[in-house]
Amino acid sequence: MQVADNTAVSIHYTLTNDEGEVLDSSAGGEALVFLQGSGNIISGLENALAGKTVGDKFNVRIPPEEAYGELEDGLVDVLSREMFEGIDDIQVGMQFHADVSSGSGIVTVVHIDGDNITIDGNHPLAGVALTFDVEVVDVRPATAEELSHGHIHGAGCNH
Repeated sequence: MQVADNTAVSIHYTLTNDEGEVLDSSAGGEALVFLQGSGNIISGLENALAGKTVGDKFNVRIPPEEAYGELEDGLVDVLSREMFEGIDDIQVGMQFHADVSSGSGIVTVVHIDGDNITIDGNHPLAGVALTFDVEVVDVRPATAEELSHGHIHGAGCNH
């Protein structure tokens, strides 16, 4: 069976950036299982998987616009420390849920200058080209319930 929309796909992968740093990997663990065509993974990887079959191994470089997008300057803002009421020790790297232009999102503290706190609402991998080494380990038709829920059911699913 080929990877196509509405199939349950299981892959093993190693994700690296252009410097060759390993950012994530399923090696030695569970395969990543997802519903193809439902936006459960980045579009560039979904596109690269289309038509593949069990046992296929490949390497693909995904540009930022098909991964987590380009960096958006409008998602970086400088806020007063007063905006962080009740948090006494703010440090670079801390993340907070916040209302951003696209709704609720996560912002990361990227710089502190006295009472000025710079936050960034971009995804941590925005602006980064991603390279995947992939092995397709299983492809099956998704169940009607999985299709209606928009994701694959299995270990850890709370339905």
